Amino acid sequence: MFGIAAGPRLGHSRGMTIEIAVLIYDGLTALDAVGPMQVLSALPGASVKWVAAEPGPKRSDAGVALVADHALGAVPRPDIVLVPGAMDVRPAAGDPRVLEWLVAVHRTTTWTTSVCTGALILGAAGILRGLQATTHWGAMDALAKFGAKPVSERVVRDGRVITAAGVSPGIDMALRLAALVAGEQVAQTIQLMIEYDPDPPYRAGSPTAAPADVVARARRALTRSAAPTT
Repeated sequence: MFGIAAGPRLGHSRGMTIEIAVLIYDGLTALDAVGPMQVLSALPGASVKWVAAEPGPKRSDAGVALVADHALGAVPRPDIVLVPGAMDVRPAAGDPRVLEWLVAVHRTTTWTTSVCTGALILGAAGILRGLQATTHWGAMDALAKFGAKPVSERVVRDGRVITAAGVSPGIDMALRLAALVAGEQVAQTIQLMIEYDPDPPYRAGSPTAAPADVVARARRALTRSAAPTT
């Protein structure tokens, strides 16, 4: 679902800046934002802007605070947008300030991306209509409600929109995006620098690989926490 050779490239000219806007909000999953940004911030010329409807600290679902230094309107033309997910994206997906900003910036972005249920926020903004996309396995059915075509893949690219299924696919997506922006050698160098070499102790990272009782347990936990849909 992801071809490296076909996309536009940024960052090759000496001194060129790549503005990357990360949308954050209360309740987000911190790793959805921090993982990809650890990769993308290493791109030549990267300028990362943490943005929110209102500047200030945003508390993640694990209690970690990330700080938005910029209001949405202060970053009107980013080259790349990243929308992380949350256990419950309804507050962000229902915020007209967020949706209006996404619609506006998507007109001029080179890449518009999401991780996990961040895809549902893109969907609420109408950005995924008619496009193939992925999201957290527990929220795949919700994608179709926004006119998207759900695909059970770790990373899905449709044109200049790239969606990733969850935390580790978010890092995969960022590395593939790094290759589109600056070439495969740069992407591989970043991967080596962060020593991203996954070797999980269990094959339980997807509902197709995990034992049935583990899947059932995870579904119950997701339901108790908050439905990861809008």
